[in-house]
Amino acid sequence: MLRRDPPPQLRPRPTTVRACALVVLLAGGLAPVAGAVTLAEKARESGCVNKPSVVDGNTYRCVTESGAFSYFNVPGLAAPPPATGASPPRSARAATPSPAGFPKVDSATQKGRDDIRRKVLGDELASEEKLLAEARIAYADGAPAPLPEERADAEKYRTRIARLRQAIGVHERNIEALRKEIGNTR
Repeated sequence: MLRRDPPPQLRPRPTTVRACALVVLLAGGLAPVAGAVTLAEKARESGCVNKPSVVDGNTYRCVTESGAFSYFNVPGLAAPPPATGASPPRSARAATPSPAGFPKVDSATQKGRDDIRRKVLGDELASEEKLLAEARIAYADGAPAPLPEERADAEKYRTRIARLRQAIGVHERNIEALRKEIGNTR
């Protein structure tokens, strides 16, 4: 069977095994056991060019220089807990106290910052509403007057109408997002 190398944009970027092992050790909280084979050593033996990932239990997988996958076991090494990707509930985050020495902002300063933020958002909303009104005038309900160069080329005219319609949609979505953000600040 003839094996082809993946195109350059799909090939893994080579990194050093030592850096990969350090990332795994720091991120996963894994500590090498004295006298035992470490994840870094196994990754180096397997020719890994990226950070090994847990497949199942103490079985790991990585990509080699040729682009093939390499699977290996690291006996006695506990796998890091799987990342769920979900953020903790808001109540759990709010209950966590700030570390000692963490800078605090007094309420008057925060109120001033919030007022500035509301003013900036209000200015952006006014600007977007103005741009939407201008785009609607230029669109003229889907039938703007053709420009001189568009009279001979109907495709140019259709392209301009599509761009105007798209601009209106963008401004409407921006206005909706700004109103939602302003609503969240009060």
